[in-house]
Amino acid sequence: MSSRSSKDLLSFTEDLLTRVYEKLGSESDRKSWRLVCREFLRVDSLTRNHLRVLRVEFLQSLPGKYPRLQSLDLSVCPCIDDGTFSLLLNRHASGSESGSLSWFSWARGLKRLTLSRAAGLGFMGLEALVHACPSLESVDVSYCCGFGDREAAALSNAARLRVLKMDKCLNVSDVGLAKIVVRCGKLERLSLKWCMEISDLGVDLLCKKCLDLKFLDISYLKVTNESLRTIATLQKLEVLAMVGCPLVDDVGLQFLENGCPLLQGIDVSRCECVSSSGLISVIKGHGSLRELNASYILSELCTTFLHCIKGLKHLEMIRIDGSRIAEPSFSVISNYCKSLVEIGLCKCVGVTNMGIMQLASGCITLRVLNLTCCGSITDAAISAIAESCRNLVCLKLESCNMITEKSLYQLGSFCSVLEEIDLTDCCGVNDKGLEYMSNCSGLKCLKLGICTNVSDKGLFSIGSNCPKIHELDLYCCSGIGDEGLGALSMGCKNLMKLNLSYCNEITDRGMEYISCLEELSDLEMRGLEKVTGTGLAAIAAGCKRLADLDLKHCVKVNDSGFWALACYAKNLRQINLSYCPISDMALCLVMGNLTRLQDAKLVHLSNVSVDGFELALRACSFRIKKVKLFAPLRFLLSSEILENLHARGCKIRWD
Repeated sequence: MSSRSSKDLLSFTEDLLTRVYEKLGSESDRKSWRLVCREFLRVDSLTRNHLRVLRVEFLQSLPGKYPRLQSLDLSVCPCIDDGTFSLLLNRHASGSESGSLSWFSWARGLKRLTLSRAAGLGFMGLEALVHACPSLESVDVSYCCGFGDREAAALSNAARLRVLKMDKCLNVSDVGLAKIVVRCGKLERLSLKWCMEISDLGVDLLCKKCLDLKFLDISYLKVTNESLRTIATLQKLEVLAMVGCPLVDDVGLQFLENGCPLLQGIDVSRCECVSSSGLISVIKGHGSLRELNASYILSELCTTFLHCIKGLKHLEMIRIDGSRIAEPSFSVISNYCKSLVEIGLCKCVGVTNMGIMQLASGCITLRVLNLTCCGSITDAAISAIAESCRNLVCLKLESCNMITEKSLYQLGSFCSVLEEIDLTDCCGVNDKGLEYMSNCSGLKCLKLGICTNVSDKGLFSIGSNCPKIHELDLYCCSGIGDEGLGALSMGCKNLMKLNLSYCNEITDRGMEYISCLEELSDLEMRGLEKVTGTGLAAIAAGCKRLADLDLKHCVKVNDSGFWALACYAKNLRQINLSYCPISDMALCLVMGNLTRLQDAKLVHLSNVSVDGFELALRACSFRIKKVKLFAPLRFLLSSEILENLHARGCKIRWD
């Protein structure tokens, strides 16, 4: 930086710099900001209100640097336990670190805390944390396998809690829920998805104590109609999610007809005992319904159901995946549901060109349309959608095999704001079609899996005109090679998720191109038989943000690639090494050095001995959450290591 530029920057007031900082949209931009100079770093520290800690070793020093911290995300720190928080809070309380703020300065202002998957956190740590953070309003403890009734009791001391997410906290029972609802009466949003020990009793007490509830998710719970009877008394409830509740039927939904006067959204997908009769009851009582998800429960759209749909003038989203639809049904939806923004027709029987044309002619405000596995539609239907629904943002066309480049020409010409399109298994898609699609310059997600007529030429078009793409799926695109990846690396710098599995023409040269994608966090490269350790080493060294890596059946990758992975890929959280020729030493190095690793698939590693598996599992036993192993190892590994993994909350899958 020149001396004149430095003086100009120093002349900016703190207020002006803060305003500039607040305009930065992405984390990478904010990181670049921090690296400019000390003054910019200071502005970042004073302004930042959200912090996502990537490594537990940084937790002791980071929070105290941000006095305005309101949101703390620890979901990617697998090693957090009671001791971690005890050390953190005691350290800042005593002010032992020079220049650090006391916990009164950051913990007292904390409002949102994400502890998802923190398996080692117990009631003592939670109790201390809640005591130190009296302003907490939102907590996420989803997938915390050690979270039970005692932990719920500790969390209940957060009296200001308004948002609580406890998805798949399998040890929480009605007792733990009772502790929370009695003390946290201001709850407005609560998710209990997969909390299998929660029953009608707990839901009944919840509805009596938390009268301000606006959002409730009881998906997959074994609750009965009695729970819906009490839920119907919630006067402020706006959204109810009850996916896959096997014991709820139409009688339960009838309770909602005269209850929950503010209900705007309901999700009853996969409730096997619910039929159109129950949905009709809900619709009759809630003419202002905006969202309705009835996927995989309706065998067909009956006349009575369609008649009720006519009264939903404000309906914005409807999903009826898996239903049988007659052509006149589309006319009803088109004529009476003018406000529709999203419609889901995945795997629906009876979806025809004429039906889609009718739908498109009336629902011109559509932004999301799912036509997955609607194999009867052709270019005529897609042309009608493109010409009528010009604000379309997301279009899913997986397995629509009759679609050709003509459809993509229409979409590229009329749907300029399209951001996501799924063309998986659409064999009519070719390079010319991708050239047309590249006119959608704002495209962010493109799925081309099993599109065998796509080659490097098509990727050149995408790479040249679609710089905003962050997800690209090229699964089994056999025509893709190194040159196409070169075009992507030059034009799609924001790419975060890339699937190259079974693109057999890709070599180490292609991997060197991919290594230039600094934002890449998720890479699938199964079955790349021409990629060696050199290619993997390039990925490890260049893609510093890589968090999820799938190397299954990469049979030419040798230990040199795995050593580079262990050395450079410090942010890796998930890895699949199944069927790779990795050795004992390399496996131990990978599992030991990757300190953020939580999920590993280690099936059919023919070059790894039983002792090698033992050492590798010991090296990661204190942080690993999931591991998949070859079934015979169940009887060969020591009971000590298996018990140790189980005690620390690790789930072992045997293949």
